[in-house]
Amino acid sequence: MEKLLELLKGIRPDIDFENETALVEDGLLDSFDVVSIISEIDDVFGVQIRISELDPENFNSVQTIWNLIQKLQE
Repeated sequence: MEKLLELLKGIRPDIDFENETALVEDGLLDSFDVVSIISEIDDVFGVQIRISELDPENFNSVQTIWNLIQKLQE
């Protein structure tokens, strides 16, 4: 999870990823941020996020993003 936090902070250092739970719903992350995050996740964790997984709920918090990564690595 530390790698993920580092990755997210590299993209948006102005967001408190440890405490935010509605990153997409509250408009803290826009579509460009999500595309950047997906690209970095692919590079760092070696998982590909499919279109079917582009649900905003999967990107609302560091925990939901981490859960998605874990699911894709199985």
